[in-house]
Amino acid sequence: MNLSEFDYRLPDELIAQEPLADRAASRMLVVDRATGRMEDRLFRDLPQYLRGGDCLVINDTRVVPSRLYGRKEGYARDVEIFLLTPQDPGRTLWTALVRPGRHLHEGARVVVSERLSVEILETRVRGERLVRVECQGDLDEEMERIGHVPLPPYIHRPDAPEDRERYQTVFAARRGSAAAPTAGLHFTPEMLEACRSAGAEIARVTLHVGLGTFQPLLNDTVEENRLHLERYSIPPDSAAMLAAASRRVAVGTTVVRTLESAARNGGLGPCDGETDLFIYPGFRFQAVDAMLTNFHLPKSSLLLLVCAFGGKDLILEAYRHAVEQRYRFFSYGDCMLIL
Repeated sequence: MNLSEFDYRLPDELIAQEPLADRAASRMLVVDRATGRMEDRLFRDLPQYLRGGDCLVINDTRVVPSRLYGRKEGYARDVEIFLLTPQDPGRTLWTALVRPGRHLHEGARVVVSERLSVEILETRVRGERLVRVECQGDLDEEMERIGHVPLPPYIHRPDAPEDRERYQTVFAARRGSAAAPTAGLHFTPEMLEACRSAGAEIARVTLHVGLGTFQPLLNDTVEENRLHLERYSIPPDSAAMLAAASRRVAVGTTVVRTLESAARNGGLGPCDGETDLFIYPGFRFQAVDAMLTNFHLPKSSLLLLVCAFGGKDLILEAYRHAVEQRYRFFSYGDCMLIL
C-alpha cells in the first residue's frame, strides 16, 4: 500500500487550538462498520451505545511536563529539550528531541534551572538525541516546577497554565507519557459513572506514549515503516474484566495497541511489556470489538490503525463527512465511535 492512499484534505481552521470549556461537550461521529451508517451525535450520548457485558478500556498514563527550556553556553537564545523516554533505571539517560538541532550536538550542555542541566551525548536518526540529565533533588518535582506541557506541533500557541489540567485525562495516574491519550480527554467523572450505569465495566491499562506520536511515517510504502517501542501494562483486576467481557470498547489507539499487543504475546492476562506493533489495513484484530478515537493527522500511523479497524473506504468517507460538518480535529478536537 502507498501512504498517499491515507491522505485527506483538512482546512487549517478545523484543527482545534483550545479545549472546549466542558470536556464532555465534544461532538461524536458514530460509525457502524456493518451497515456503513453514520450518525452525528454528542460525546454525552456515549452511554446509549454501551450495554451490560461491555468493558470500556481506558489508558491511565499521565503526561509529564517534559518540554524544558534553557541556555546553552555561547548561544544567545533559549533552546528546547523535549525529554521522551528514560533509557536507564535511574532515569539519568533519556531519548529527547531538541531545538534548534543545529546547535545541539554531542558535548553541548544546557542549563535549564539552578538544579537541572542536560548534556547531549549522541545524535541519532531523525533528529533524536541521547541526553544525560543531571538533577539536584527529585527530577519529577523539578519537571513539575519548571517543565512545560508538551502540546503537539499543530497547536500553534505556547502552553498555558490551563493545559496542565486539560491536556491530561481525569483518570491519569501513572507518569510516563510524552503526549496525552487524546480519546480519553473527553471523559469527566460524571461521564465515567454514566458509562458504569449503562452496564459497562471500566478497566484501566497503561501505555506510555512516546516518540511515535510525533514522528511522521518516512516510507511511502506503508509496510516498510516501523514504529518506536512503547511500554505497556495490564494489571490483574483489569485482566479479569477483559476476560469476562462480551465486548471490549477501546478508548483510543493506545488502548488498541495495548490489547492487540498483549493478545499476540501470551493473551490478555496481567502483563508488562514493550510494543512496536504497527497496525494498518489487513491487520487481524483479536482483542478489540469497538473503539472511541479522535480524528488523526493525514498519512499518520494512527489514521492507518483506525482504517484497519473500520475499513479504509468507510473511515476516509467518515473523515470527509467530518470535514464537511465542521468537526474539530486532533488532540483538543471531537471524537468518533466505531462500532
